[in-house]
Amino acid sequence: MLLISDTTCGNAQVSKVACILSTDSCRVTFTDSCQRCMYGSDVVGAPKTVRKHQMTPLLYNSSRLWITTFILSKRQPSSILMAAPKVIIAGAGMAGPVLAMLLKTQGYEPVIYERTDGPTEMGLSICLQPNGLRVLALIPGLLDKIVRRRVEETIAYSSLAEDEGVLARSRVPLYDLCGHGIEGARRPLLLRTLVDAAQERGIPVYFGHQLVDLEQHEESVTVKFANGNTAEGSFVVGCDGLHSNTRICLFGREEATFTGLTQTGGISPRPKILDEQGLYPMMNIYGDGAQLIAYSINDTEMSWAITKRESEAKESWRDMDDAAQQAFKTGPFSQLSFGGGELVQSAGKLIKFGLYDRPELSTWHKGRVVLIGDAAHPTSPHLGQGANQAYEDVYLLVRLLRKHLDPTAGAPSTETLSAAFNELDALRIPRTSELVRKARALGEIRVVSGVERCKKRNDTLREMFSQFDSPGGAEALKAAYADVLTHPFVEGQSEI
Repeated sequence: MLLISDTTCGNAQVSKVACILSTDSCRVTFTDSCQRCMYGSDVVGAPKTVRKHQMTPLLYNSSRLWITTFILSKRQPSSILMAAPKVIIAGAGMAGPVLAMLLKTQGYEPVIYERTDGPTEMGLSICLQPNGLRVLALIPGLLDKIVRRRVEETIAYSSLAEDEGVLARSRVPLYDLCGHGIEGARRPLLLRTLVDAAQERGIPVYFGHQLVDLEQHEESVTVKFANGNTAEGSFVVGCDGLHSNTRICLFGREEATFTGLTQTGGISPRPKILDEQGLYPMMNIYGDGAQLIAYSINDTEMSWAITKRESEAKESWRDMDDAAQQAFKTGPFSQLSFGGGELVQSAGKLIKFGLYDRPELSTWHKGRVVLIGDAAHPTSPHLGQGANQAYEDVYLLVRLLRKHLDPTAGAPSTETLSAAFNELDALRIPRTSELVRKARALGEIRVVSGVERCKKRNDTLREMFSQFDSPGGAEALKAAYADVLTHPFVEGQSEI
């Protein structure tokens, strides 16, 4: 088979191909379909000398014809191209579309299946940090489409009557250090942007497909969905979030443990006090048994959430009913100083959810199926690293597939996939486990009850921030942000 030249059609990048194969070795058949609409076809091979294989995605430009090739059972010319492995991605959340776009650049054919009927409106915001932004920047033009607002400084306040005032404030130097800062984005809008970007790159996204079962074969996996449909791919990546069905299929159901903390939050116009001072901070207001965090998601709005200790709440992002919303908006938190009360009063819909822990996994994969993101390592939100850690997973998974697999060689063996997945476990489980523990501990430090314990917490915060104003403050800041400055790769040194 001789590749003559590259050209394009209205649907996709394609190639003109001339076949120079003797008739007793192989025949090709042409089917009248284009790349976006067809993924397989019945074909005819030369008797006794060939066996059927996947369709090779090469399109003859002028007539939009698919070319189907064969693997010879007796002898195989090295020039025959193999079909790109189809990768089934469960979940069109924060990680799935990004993984799909990067896999596409590496020669795979990713397909996304999402349980919801469309891009979800659930959730409030995402705090994008340099380690996550560094991965998103690998996709040309993507960051330009994401609506977000950079945090310029952090401010910690105490609303405790016995110790009220500014506890600490610090400029956030990350942009100067690595070219990326801490940036807030509205979660539903970011999800739509990622899905649109994937579809623009020719990646199919099927909504209304909730994964319910997996059947693994020697060189493929069959996925079954709640709507009765099935799909087959070379391997499966479970990016289906906190309530991952892929994880249940691999490791069974697990008991989630309530942490004793809930979050209630919303989206609000920026408080007047911030507009008057021209501030775009990440602000924390520490009280007795509660803590509010807020940051801008665009030039006019802020996302905020109040973490407090109370009885168990469901682990889902659900709108509160009208009566509960009104009670919250006019309750004690509506009187918070420093703009916090204004955020509570002026919010649109409020959501409330409980924070839960899950057992730590010793491995993220089984056979030809691997988990990443919240499906593998769900975490509490106190470090703001949930989505960013998912993007680290995405980068390292793609890098390891590049290291161990050749997508032009057809379906990889389970042994080869396991080598890549085992290395992913070794690199990622220790890091994500440590960050999960840090996030949990930070929640315990931030939300304390009783005047004396609150004063002690406030003193701890003052001391922690004071090191940034000392002679060695620059180095202290670098150390504090070390987790996001160098992961998952040093700026400009990506291996994919």
